Amino acid sequence: MTDTKKFNRRSFLTKSALAGGAATGSMLAAPAVLAQAPIVIKMQTSWNDANIWQDFARDYATRVEEMSGGRLKVDVLPAGAVVAAFQVLDAVNDGLIDAAHSVPVYWYGKNKAASLFGTGPVFGGSATTMLSWFYQGGGQELYNELTQDIMGLDVVGYMGFPMFAQPFGWFKNEVNTVDDLQGFKYRTVGLAADLMAKLGMSVAQLPGGEIVPAMERGVIDAFEFNNPSSDKDFGAQDVAKNYYLSSYHQASESFEFLFSKMFLEDLDPDLQAILKYAVEAVSTANTAKAMDRYSADLQFLQNEAGVNVRRTSKEILDAQLKAWDELIPELESDPFMKKTLDSQREWVDRVAYYELMNSPDYGLAYEHYFPGKIKM
Repeated sequence: MTDTKKFNRRSFLTKSALAGGAATGSMLAAPAVLAQAPIVIKMQTSWNDANIWQDFARDYATRVEEMSGGRLKVDVLPAGAVVAAFQVLDAVNDGLIDAAHSVPVYWYGKNKAASLFGTGPVFGGSATTMLSWFYQGGGQELYNELTQDIMGLDVVGYMGFPMFAQPFGWFKNEVNTVDDLQGFKYRTVGLAADLMAKLGMSVAQLPGGEIVPAMERGVIDAFEFNNPSSDKDFGAQDVAKNYYLSSYHQASESFEFLFSKMFLEDLDPDLQAILKYAVEAVSTANTAKAMDRYSADLQFLQNEAGVNVRRTSKEILDAQLKAWDELIPELESDPFMKKTLDSQREWVDRVAYYELMNSPDYGLAYEHYFPGKIKM
């Protein structure tokens, strides 16, 4: 880290304000007015303004501003405002932005272990299970080891909003067997790319905003992004009509809230705490909004946009698990990845056992009251 990097923007502004206040104190009858100016946090997301996730980021900003009594203001910027969607980690590390709202899989190209924090093998735990692993099962310590010790980055990250399992995706025709997938050019990201390659597809890793244009040009002929709302908003229904829900390729992901470590540590402790715990607060708010919007937009896709909504076949799901079985030994050749996967397996073995043993069959209850609606 250079000396220039260490002399960060926030320190400069803070120290300049203090010096200015001391120099002009005799001329100011109410210097406290200056102290009320909010600290503006420049946060870029990996999403465009049309994506529901940009709303999720703005929900975080609202909570931070209200919890801080206006002392903090989060300026939420869309992908491309400062850097491209996949470059926010570098931008936070380099001090171009103070914070980012993204997912670790977007920096998979820098270190494959990033994908384990949301888009790795599915041992039987949901995104909620794995978000709990992050905070209570040692995941956060491993994340810090990867970002700060192994990669040497000036970042602090928190996870929030356990995403619903991501759909297998959008196809021009029906796909019911593994043979149906052979040769497809398919968009996904992270280790899911390795997984889908084992199922016989060639994979392109693209940001969300590039998917539909790539589909229209024939660069890809099938894809997944994340959820009915985001998919609908970028026009997935205009380029494919078969939408398959249920998949093991990205079934346990959460958002990543990235901060410059130097910037964060330059704040007063109570403001640091607000930025940290607002992630927990907005996680609940994001979940509620997602349940509302995702379900409504799925109905729109099915009932108004002419999309055939189906569940992925058991044959393809079984093949995904077998593909993970092949990938895991390859991943475990890296000591850090093995340590992380061991930690996740130990957590899921205990925690998901409780979850699954304790959970009633909600599907049975749904079928009882709304018979015949869920079909393969």
